[in-house]
Amino acid sequence: MKNFEIGITGNPNSGKTTVFNALTGSRQHVGNWPGVTVERKEGYFSKEDSKYTIIDLPGIYSLSAYSMDEIIARDYIIKNKPDLVLDVLDGSNLERNLYLLVQILEMQTDVVGILNMIDIANKRGLKIDDEKLSNILKIPIIRVGLDKNKDKDLLKNTIHNRINENDTKSYIKIDYGRTINEAISKIVDIFDEYSYKEKYPNRWLAIKLLEGDIDYLNKIDNFERKDEILNIINSTEKQIEMEYSIDLESYIVERRYAFINGLYKECVHKTSSIEDKMEITDKIDKIVTNKYLGIPIFLVVMWAMFQSVFTLGQPLVDLIDNFFGFLSGGISQLLISINSPDWIVSFITDGLIGGVGSVAVFVPNIAILYLVMAFLQDTGYMSRVAFIMDKFMHKIGLHGKSFIPMILGFGCNIPAILATRTLESKKDRILTIITVPFVSCSARLPVYVLFAGAFFKNHAGLVVFSLYFLGILLAIGSAKILKTVFFKDEEAPLIMELPPYHVPQWKGIFIHTWFRTSLFLKKMTGVILAGVVVIWFLSSMPFGVEYASAESWLGQISEFVSVIFKPAGFGFWQGTAALVFGIIAKELVIGTLGTTLELGAEGSLKLALANYFTPLSAYAFLVMIVTYIPCIATIGAIKKEAGWKWALFSSFYSLGLGWLLAVLVYQLGSLV
Repeated sequence: MKNFEIGITGNPNSGKTTVFNALTGSRQHVGNWPGVTVERKEGYFSKEDSKYTIIDLPGIYSLSAYSMDEIIARDYIIKNKPDLVLDVLDGSNLERNLYLLVQILEMQTDVVGILNMIDIANKRGLKIDDEKLSNILKIPIIRVGLDKNKDKDLLKNTIHNRINENDTKSYIKIDYGRTINEAISKIVDIFDEYSYKEKYPNRWLAIKLLEGDIDYLNKIDNFERKDEILNIINSTEKQIEMEYSIDLESYIVERRYAFINGLYKECVHKTSSIEDKMEITDKIDKIVTNKYLGIPIFLVVMWAMFQSVFTLGQPLVDLIDNFFGFLSGGISQLLISINSPDWIVSFITDGLIGGVGSVAVFVPNIAILYLVMAFLQDTGYMSRVAFIMDKFMHKIGLHGKSFIPMILGFGCNIPAILATRTLESKKDRILTIITVPFVSCSARLPVYVLFAGAFFKNHAGLVVFSLYFLGILLAIGSAKILKTVFFKDEEAPLIMELPPYHVPQWKGIFIHTWFRTSLFLKKMTGVILAGVVVIWFLSSMPFGVEYASAESWLGQISEFVSVIFKPAGFGFWQGTAALVFGIIAKELVIGTLGTTLELGAEGSLKLALANYFTPLSAYAFLVMIVTYIPCIATIGAIKKEAGWKWALFSSFYSLGLGWLLAVLVYQLGSLV
């Protein structure tokens, strides 16, 4: 079977993920790009005798070097030389999207343009002549809606036919004007004469050098005719500044936009003066992004999300919880009936079922959280959140874009930390990285749901919302403090696109939900399973000790440490052990409690908690969970992105703050 590699790129919100999901379905997985902790999504499909591996590149607007996403996409295309690049084009914003496509074509890369969101373009009165666009650019341009099987078949057939064509692929040459064209020719002649091939097309490299791209200027450091090339660049820059009163890079960008503008006018026609009419998006935004209503609406949306997580998920949680209780009792009786050793009975019922089962019951809550977040993202609402919060974020010393990683943190803190690479300022990146772990990730959600259901059943949704809201307040407050202490420079203004609202693509939402939920399930069979085995072992040693008692190794170690948590109302060793193992993975808080607490005849962890916590100490414990040390994987991400100094600072700062807040909640609550 032949193997081909295809990169898929496009502007953010262009529908790139929808295309990727349509091509690959469930045949996809996630890793990291080599050398960086940025998520790499990969999938495949097969056709006839060929297998096509699809690499989902980050969503970008251009191939500059202003962000890690742009560098990754550019380096992949230019160095890996994929057999084909799919560029997803938002038909409703085609002129802006064409900039990336034109840059890819200048790299002498074979491209297929995928024209998406045609329905929105039509509503705006835009008629796109994709046949003319294809003829001018000399590449296939196909329109897809991706809501019918024939669209997917068309896309797969186009990919298959394009790769297997024998024709020499063409690329465009933009007319940059006499002065620039001559400079490009001179630099290309030098490269050709000295066979300077490297991994880059000579014309593309010449253009990047004239644009002053520092990354590419460094790549010719050892080239023997570097000085000659620099003289060409300097003389060209002086001539452009003298003739047009503009710097060389801006002039090149303007000429590229001029080409795109002409291309757009040739291929896109307006059928009415619909731009004079207020779009439904504008009507919604007058309310959603209103300076007075925007934040209250956002808080209501977040409250509704967490309320739905608890309300819709609780019946399924109870059902799964009953199943594991039944399973534990049944297996225990079976093992006893066949005279199994006590340690095997304990390992299977207390360790495996009690530990992993205590976490597994909350899979419905996790799935609902991801479902709602995917829905909000797909509609275009999440982009508004950063816009709404920009002014407020600046007041506390953060960039408006910093709120996007915070929102991502509701799913998992690790990709949220990686998402800070899109922030231009080092100060913004560091502050956001340190504050993101205060945002409650999905791993904390099972703990919240368990305690809220056990102690605040009538107000469980409100309690869960208060914990998420507390995390956001802590992130904001910490940012203000840390900015005052460590960083005092000016903030950059927020410049970002607000995409039009879309009717969600439910298939894509369900694929995203299943994908993220499946990662949680894999985590249960990996780090959580390993963790509960370690917990069970420490709870069973030394030999002969009563399982999960204060005399066990786990009990002795935790008893020694637990004294510091007495002022917070949970100074018993089981609570301390749960917090310690929660540093490995927050889900292990439940796994530890499920393994170490006496669950009684019904095997219910929720009922067992009432023997150790009061509602007040339970809430203090939850405040500690919100705040204290991030999980090990998150600490590793902080170290990777900001260094050991900030990773250690984050750990000790959050631990101290968590203890202080838990004590305050319990002590002040006791007075009330």
